[in-house]
Amino acid sequence: MSILALTSDTLIGTAAAGNIEYNGQFFGTDSNASRAQLQRITQGTVVASTSGTSIDFTGLPAWVKKITVMFNGVSTNGATSNYLIQLGAGSVTTSGYLGATTFLSTVAVSANLTTGFGIYNASGASQVFHGSVQITTMGSNLWVASGVLAQSNGAATITTGGSVTLGGTLDRLRITTVNGTDAYDAGSINILYEG
Repeated sequence: MSILALTSDTLIGTAAAGNIEYNGQFFGTDSNASRAQLQRITQGTVVASTSGTSIDFTGLPAWVKKITVMFNGVSTNGATSNYLIQLGAGSVTTSGYLGATTFLSTVAVSANLTTGFGIYNASGASQVFHGSVQITTMGSNLWVASGVLAQSNGAATITTGGSVTLGGTLDRLRITTVNGTDAYDAGSINILYEG
């Protein structure tokens, strides 16, 4: 049986192997006496996707290594404009994305998008999405994405995957559409982020 003991509620002056400290966040010390912050999974604030042409999550901490974007019954009033997830460092990055999104139903159709991680919208305004997309850093501001979503009626599954290199440290994420004018009219979106 193991026992977890906190050595201090404030950071000690010299790191010692095996210490776990608390100072608003948890810190652990390894065998090389290197102190590192232990990050937890943080949930954002749910945003109703019932109006507007984009949904932004800003102020993401510099220590973030993974983001999960969650869609619950999300829809737009548009006919065919694909959804986009865009990342940013200081401002939203709108170019340089690699990858594709595929709509899998009785037939499969794909789209290669360079302006964001895509979510294929083949059924127009009647399409309602559920699912999630995971976005993870490989280091050096390089981020990769993969995800699976489905329609409410089970008629199709949508997959996405890609990568993008940002010009700096990620601090924001936007969900929008390719044309930028379709408005959200149903559902909700939230994120989880972790170090």
